[in-house]
Amino acid sequence: MSSSTLRLYLTCIRNTLEAAMCLQNFPCQEVERHNKPEVELKTSPELLLNPVLICRNEAEKCLIETSINSLRISLKVRQTDELENILTKKFLRFLSMRAEAFQVLRRKPVQGYDISFLITNYHCEQMQKQKLIDFIVQFMEDIDKEISELKMCNPSLTYTFLALESNDLCYCYIKHQ
Repeated sequence: MSSSTLRLYLTCIRNTLEAAMCLQNFPCQEVERHNKPEVELKTSPELLLNPVLICRNEAEKCLIETSINSLRISLKVRQTDELENILTKKFLRFLSMRAEAFQVLRRKPVQGYDISFLITNYHCEQMQKQKLIDFIVQFMEDIDKEISELKMCNPSLTYTFLALESNDLCYCYIKHQ
């Protein structure tokens, strides 16, 4: 059941991205000779399309926001327990610190989501549209696998170093069963 719902979820996202990724060059209406992503600025409501929210379940969702010249994809990654929550947070922080290597990854995700991508008309001109869509969908497939592998990498591990929300570092004992 889980793999079939994942396949349906990813197919729905792929189809939505294919429909939404019709981006074109559109200069900023506020400042002459500037081309800013309208999905980020939101200064002209007539240039924005309705956002699409695709949910697999309450813990896993994808928000796709589209404008005339840009597309923002925000992902909420499934986190079933505290360990997955911390691993996800650390792994996605690791990726976001290398955002320039990904070109379409935003350093700071949209509030309420774990990671966000920003695709502009320039990305669609420089890269193949289908390859961008494949990258996003493959990323979504791989993120769950990576978190699970990190969680299960060493079943004999009894001590795990965790960072608490208060920015105080401590050692926490975790019994793996």
